[in-house]
Amino acid sequence: MSSSVPESSGGKLNVLSFAGKNKILHLGWMAFFLTFFVWFNHAPFLSAIGESMNLSKDQVKTLLILNVALTIPARVIIGMLTDRFGPRIVYAAILAIGAIPCFTFAFAQDYNTLALSRFLLGFVGAGFVVGIRLMSDWFPASELGAAEGIYGGWGNFGSAAAAMLLPTLAVGFAAYFGGDNSWRYACATSGVVMMLYSVLFYKFVRNTPKGATYFKPKKSGAMTVTSKSDFWLMMVFKLPMYLALALLAWKLSPAGVSLLTQSAVNMVYLGLGVLYIYEFITSYRFNQDVFINEVPEAHRYDFKQVGILNILYFATFGSELAVVSMLPLFFLETFEVSVVMAGLLASSYAFMNLMSRPGGGWLSDKFGRKITLLILTAGLALGYFLMGIVDSTWPIALALLITMFCSFFVQAGEGAVFAVIPLIKRSMTGQFAGMTGAYGNVGSVVYLTILSLVSYKVFFMVIAVTAVVGFIALFFLKEPKGVILEEMPDGSFAEIKVS
Repeated sequence: MSSSVPESSGGKLNVLSFAGKNKILHLGWMAFFLTFFVWFNHAPFLSAIGESMNLSKDQVKTLLILNVALTIPARVIIGMLTDRFGPRIVYAAILAIGAIPCFTFAFAQDYNTLALSRFLLGFVGAGFVVGIRLMSDWFPASELGAAEGIYGGWGNFGSAAAAMLLPTLAVGFAAYFGGDNSWRYACATSGVVMMLYSVLFYKFVRNTPKGATYFKPKKSGAMTVTSKSDFWLMMVFKLPMYLALALLAWKLSPAGVSLLTQSAVNMVYLGLGVLYIYEFITSYRFNQDVFINEVPEAHRYDFKQVGILNILYFATFGSELAVVSMLPLFFLETFEVSVVMAGLLASSYAFMNLMSRPGGGWLSDKFGRKITLLILTAGLALGYFLMGIVDSTWPIALALLITMFCSFFVQAGEGAVFAVIPLIKRSMTGQFAGMTGAYGNVGSVVYLTILSLVSYKVFFMVIAVTAVVGFIALFFLKEPKGVILEEMPDGSFAEIKVS
């Protein structure tokens, strides 16, 4: 048995360095940054898009729904592909191929093309998963939380950067070309940059440090489990992803924005039911050996660990996606400020990502994964409770302070979640990250649907309650300790330190 896995060159994690593993960190977060930049390149132009194409408010809102729909299954699929083929080729493919629907969206002449392009762009939002696996192969456990946090936090800022930079770019195009199509050129430019970066990423990134092994699952086709109870638990956790897609279909039905007929929505419901049954059968056949033979200790992992982290990411990233989209309106209606001021106040939530998510990962490395998650989850529950009691009688400065307080714990919690994911089983990190990442999107769908039915106060309180559920679930999480075993190509086993 090998006593260790070759670690990366480049010394300690240093964000001021562009050598060794630090170069991979920077190339990784920039790839994630560009995927989010393109994924949300429509956000600052919703009004202009509606006016130039004579869209109704419901049609514009539908674009927002379509933008996140495909990301739920895409993150699961991309996770499996990453474990099988490696981050280098998978991320480069997402960056290059993702530019195509970006271009068709930018130059769409009818609503159907616009909507289909936005739906397909949800696939770009799955790029996040790839970098999680990439960082896990380049950074040791003592630095992994911080590296994953920097990757996630700095990359996630791409959505805010799109809101700040693309309107300025559009003004320049308007001055040069004239007309009302400047938003088209700005959106297309973001796709060009992402496509060009795919070449750089493919050229300069390696899956692992020189001399290290890239561990792959022994079988490909579905998620591997290592016990009968884990199989049933996995299928329970698969179900909410299908239910979230059904909820999205309902929002597109005559009961929602009426983009689809009731007959079409019923067909979607039927299709999702058939797909779940198919996945159940496929997963059973893929894992049927666990119902017959006991899996050797070296190959085992505890799926419960993944399930708990799914719940936490539902509450953290799910609430972030939902809150970012509604916060400007919350400040506008609660304090009767101007649209510009409401946007500035709301931006404080997104800006916290630059330090909060890396901070959550660093705290995990420094003080332990479980205790950090417990403290951060308790903090985000308290933060959302406080946001739920904010009203027009409160000083705006205090409301802003509470917003930033809540944002810190939410985003630090995201960093802490992905400080644990790569320490469960290295060869399946992509699949775990895909499923947990998808749960973030599931959370956003659920929370935004709840928001459409209740007041802001109830909305924030619901998030606080789900955070409490996550806090309770955390008591069943096992602190990663010692080493995990991975099988080498020659059949021997390597030990990977996780503490």
